[in-house]
Amino acid sequence: MDDKGRIFVPALYRRILQEMGSKRIIMRRDTDNECLIFYPEQVWNKKVNDLREALDDWDAEDQLILMQFMSDAESLETDGQGRVLLQKKNLQFIGAKQVVVFVGMLDRFALWAPEVFAQKRMGQKDLANRIREKMRKMKTNEQ
Repeated sequence: MDDKGRIFVPALYRRILQEMGSKRIIMRRDTDNECLIFYPEQVWNKKVNDLREALDDWDAEDQLILMQFMSDAESLETDGQGRVLLQKKNLQFIGAKQVVVFVGMLDRFALWAPEVFAQKRMGQKDLANRIREKMRKMKTNEQ
């Protein structure tokens, strides 16, 4: 990250965005962790549509959920050098200084402060146990 709050999106992620035909990235604060999630525009649009379908237009709480979800999002465009400018409030939210960590998540990626990501990471055995547990639940639900 540079002094102006611009992050250099790694070439791999830029190439994936280009292959998807996405010129814009939607950045949103994660609801559960101190990280920022970046979505290709098409993936974001599907996520928003799925959320809207799950919410009732006439329910006040549902409308607050939608407003808050959308207010934490921002549409960004990479510049010619593959950078995006992030607002200081978002960098402060994740505790970012100069160095940030990109973590791929199949159809999106996350941006973390290295120290925070290191604290949140599970140990290898814990990760293996949690994956096993999730897969067992999935198999149980299929039967």
